[in-house]
Amino acid sequence: MTSPATVSAGPGGVRPRPAGPGDPGELLRRLRARTSGGPGDDPVTHVERLPARAGEAAPWPDWVPEELRTALARQGVVAPWRHQAEAADHAYHGRHVVIATGTASGKSLAYQLPALATLLADPRATVLYLAPTKALAADQLRAVASLDLPGVRPACYDGDTPRAERDWIRQHSRFVLTNPDMLHHGILPGHAKWAPFLRRLAFVVVDECHTYRGVFGSHVAHVLRRLRRQVARYPGTPGRGLAGVPTARRPTDRRTTSGPVGTADGPVFVLASATSGDPATVAERLTGLPVIAVTEDASPRGGLTFALWEPPLLPSSPSAADPTDASRPADDDPGDPPGSGTRDAAPVRRSALRETADLLGDAVAAGVRTLAFVRSRRGAEVIATTARRALDAAVPGLGARVAAYRAGYLREERRALEQALLSGELLGLASTSALELGVDLVGLDAVLICGYPGTRASLWQQAGRAGRSGQEALAVLVARDDPLDTYLVHHPEALFGRPVEATVLDPANPYVLGPQLCCAAAESPLTPADLELFGPGAKETVEELVAAGALRQRPTGWYWRHPERPEVDLRGTGGSPVDVVEAATGRLLGTVDPGSAHFLVHPGAVYLHQGVSYLVDDLDLADGCALVHAEEPDWSTHPRDVTSLSVVSVRSYLDAGPVGLFLGEVDVTNQVVSYQRRRLSSGEVLDTRPLDLPARELRTVAVWFTVSPEALAAAGVETADVPGALHAAEHAAIGLLPLIATCDRWDIGGLSTANHPDTEAPTVFVYDGHPGGAGFAERAYGVASAWLSATRDAIAECGCETGCPSCVQSPKCGNGNNPLAKAEAVRVLDVVLANLATTASAGSDDPGSR
Repeated sequence: MTSPATVSAGPGGVRPRPAGPGDPGELLRRLRARTSGGPGDDPVTHVERLPARAGEAAPWPDWVPEELRTALARQGVVAPWRHQAEAADHAYHGRHVVIATGTASGKSLAYQLPALATLLADPRATVLYLAPTKALAADQLRAVASLDLPGVRPACYDGDTPRAERDWIRQHSRFVLTNPDMLHHGILPGHAKWAPFLRRLAFVVVDECHTYRGVFGSHVAHVLRRLRRQVARYPGTPGRGLAGVPTARRPTDRRTTSGPVGTADGPVFVLASATSGDPATVAERLTGLPVIAVTEDASPRGGLTFALWEPPLLPSSPSAADPTDASRPADDDPGDPPGSGTRDAAPVRRSALRETADLLGDAVAAGVRTLAFVRSRRGAEVIATTARRALDAAVPGLGARVAAYRAGYLREERRALEQALLSGELLGLASTSALELGVDLVGLDAVLICGYPGTRASLWQQAGRAGRSGQEALAVLVARDDPLDTYLVHHPEALFGRPVEATVLDPANPYVLGPQLCCAAAESPLTPADLELFGPGAKETVEELVAAGALRQRPTGWYWRHPERPEVDLRGTGGSPVDVVEAATGRLLGTVDPGSAHFLVHPGAVYLHQGVSYLVDDLDLADGCALVHAEEPDWSTHPRDVTSLSVVSVRSYLDAGPVGLFLGEVDVTNQVVSYQRRRLSSGEVLDTRPLDLPARELRTVAVWFTVSPEALAAAGVETADVPGALHAAEHAAIGLLPLIATCDRWDIGGLSTANHPDTEAPTVFVYDGHPGGAGFAERAYGVASAWLSATRDAIAECGCETGCPSCVQSPKCGNGNNPLAKAEAVRVLDVVLANLATTASAGSDDPGSR
């Protein structure tokens, strides 16, 4: 334990440290003790110790009013940390800034200080706060409201806000907390109603900006440009002056002279991010503005014990296997992008879900406040249900102190769960990434991470949920039966001591830029000056939209031609959520995003909600409704899908003799065609039932390589083994791509074939699971040698004989992981790597060597 000192918590800053909960090393020993057998059975492959760190406080900036200091002192904050004061000072003096420091470093105080000081000094100023999740916005509302500052009137404006409150918020709130979706769907389309607020907008806070990546991040980048454009259309009246703020940068000053839209002085952007690679460049790409980065974390940190945990091997006899593991009810994520499916192969290791559920139950039984992260909604339900049952069996009633938390719950359920966790009523919570972000969960002792979350940034965000009051903490990464997870728990150097990834987004993506320009034109006609705001490709895209009949060009600009607004989904979920309704009562249970509906709520599917099991009677995609009834079947359901792919164009190509490396556009067609029912007690497949669901089409970006049949034969790959070799290499390549790109396995898909009609050769494709691409395939193409070398090593180093989920089997395979040829996959990759290396040494412009 560290000695009593000070820590950063709440809004962040120097405050007294509460007593710690106990020794995380002792807790880890308790958890390890439940495994039986000798030292070889120890599930912990590595323990990393991050020592405690003292904080470096700074004096209050002289522009912070006494009233605000007093309010913060009531919360226990007596001074800011140095990084908070530095970022706040940049923002207050009109410089756009991103603060990118560790979890629990008090980033919120860095934007609260300049924003609240401005609101207190200028009664007309306003602030807009954007969070990627409703939970985070609600948490920040609690923090700001608790300061009880006069005239600030903070309020959340999102999809959960009652209609009766929305007019009041528009007219009276000066600190509006919302999310990019509501800004896109609600505020910007009604910008005239928001004119008084926009006219006086002093600051825009973009919290957890590292989450805005891929297609979602590219959309948000244009939403922020649309916001800047509308703010510039409402020139404000001069403010009364802020001490230390140059007149030209006063937040409430607006240019009243005519000029290009977007060039007038606008609000100051303050961005907060988890530690990430090159945060200034990412923030500039997101906002379209020059941004200063503050990255030195001066906050104190309690010690963290971080363990890598590999579930034990299952007994070789299928009859001896744990029935929960055999059925694997939720290691497969039914909400995957095209190319997903379920595995038929028997598991080799104990399920990460079951292992995490047992660890959660053990921690709660020991009185340890624990948060378990799992990637899928269904997985969160399974972990919570399993832990509750085990606890109730040991101590009746103790299971009530464990719950699940995920997207799709109703607002009232989410808020009740958040409050129960904060109050200590709940000791354990199984959550999707909905609680990964900066919700202030003070007092958590431990975090369990069920499966690598896809990026080191997310890993540290999740681990940082523990110890937020500065006490010693424990984090455990429980590996799934997956090539990447297995690789990481045996190569800790890939996780520890390495910088986190840079966020990838591409505002020039035509599948993002075109729809966003349509939204902008629907809000107000586009002008030539506006196109500069939207960046490269905007002019050409507008011309294409005119030719397609979406826009009409007139002397005063480009106009949206249709009476209804463009339908643009920022998150790529494919439209409005699907309601899950209990047929007998009409009660709304929750929602499912449309991209996952085919997998989660197809007819006959088992749907879990807070531990209660339902069967889906009907899925009406047109009306966005799934009808269900309560039932506890003794079987689980697993959807099956098929995927086809065609090459549209080639952007870049490397000729490496018998090997070709390509980057280009592809069309992917995916359809869920059936589902299996598997008995819960044994994992036995009861039957496979057909489904009649529409196919989905996706145009995206892919990286692919081809190998000549002659080169494969020379490497000892028999013709009959080529499909299995390519299939195995494809699975492992998808699993290892998150090592070099800011993505996770569920962001990408793949396909392999012994003779693709478009390449006329044995080919392996890996593609982005988002319309227009998300930058992942480009990254893979640029570092192909490093990526495929790690893939080759992961397969070769696995101790299994013929392939397992730790190397070449995939939880997303639509072909039931058949055929697979592990040894031959290594030979295929040897051929590819050898020829890429030869080409690089010959001096070619080898993207694979960069």
